[in-house]
Amino acid sequence: MDGYAVRGAGPWRLGGHVAASSPTPPELAEGAAWSITTGAAVPVGTTSVVRDEDAVLVGDLVQGPAEVGRHIRRAGEECAANEMLLPAGVEVDPPVLGVAASVGLNRLTVIPQPRVAAVVTGDELVHQGPSGPGRVRDAIGPMLPGLITRAGALTTPVTHLADDRTALIDTLRSADAELIFVSGSSASGPADHLRPALSALGAELIIDGVACRPGHPQALARLADGRLVVGLPGNPFAALTAFLTLGVAAILRMRGLPLPSLMVAPVPGGLACHPRSTRLVPVRVTGQGVVPVGHGGSAMLRGVAAADALAVVDPGPASAIAARLLPLDPGARPWGV
Repeated sequence: MDGYAVRGAGPWRLGGHVAASSPTPPELAEGAAWSITTGAAVPVGTTSVVRDEDAVLVGDLVQGPAEVGRHIRRAGEECAANEMLLPAGVEVDPPVLGVAASVGLNRLTVIPQPRVAAVVTGDELVHQGPSGPGRVRDAIGPMLPGLITRAGALTTPVTHLADDRTALIDTLRSADAELIFVSGSSASGPADHLRPALSALGAELIIDGVACRPGHPQALARLADGRLVVGLPGNPFAALTAFLTLGVAAILRMRGLPLPSLMVAPVPGGLACHPRSTRLVPVRVTGQGVVPVGHGGSAMLRGVAAADALAVVDPGPASAIAARLLPLDPGARPWGV
């Protein structure tokens, strides 16, 4: 605080000046004042700092309100020596960097961002312009890099493959990444080569399908060298839900972060439950609860493009009157957390 360092009750007789770059000034005598600028070391014996705007100068005397301890920052008031400031596992964001710098650290030991590769397969895919008869415009390839980045990982350009098992095996073997997403080959049809490719590479299949709709054909495998492979369905909304659940969970674990809790919100109109699987439904969030936006088929992205979140609807025999909210942005903090 710019003003006057004083000792005792006023008025105070003005002595010298303390600048921010000044060495430690001499001790203040009782009834003395030194002018001082923000960031300067207060003289020993200072009991208060009177702000410039509150001070009145009469000759060499300073008058003004002085509350004991006011506008003085004491050594150790934020933390004591050897006190833990933050536990291991905290994400390093700008405030954490500021805290580290304030206590004199130049380097932090961190878990680096995982390297992630994305592979999109399909003979039928068109990557530019409109689709034609028997062809489908690729909607998953444009989504994946942004999803991966928002989840806190590093990504490379998307690799596009035809429905070819040998090409997929070669791509998985040579990918320079700790985590590989493969879209379009995770089901069990004649053109779905992910599981045979994983078997050929000696991979361990950890998750073989998840009881959710859409997105149930997803998979998680570990290659012999420890790299992870996540299989995403070929339908765009199903691929997105698989990424937001299994994919984000894998990335967060690789970053050393826990899965966040999800807020529960009411569903005024109710949402139909699937008898055996969890449903993921695009919804808008309102002051009264969540409202479905429709267009939630596994091949559709129109609904999620207009939605605020996905309602996680547990299986059951009746309609759900409440649901957890899964953010569509993998880098966002869930509501209420």
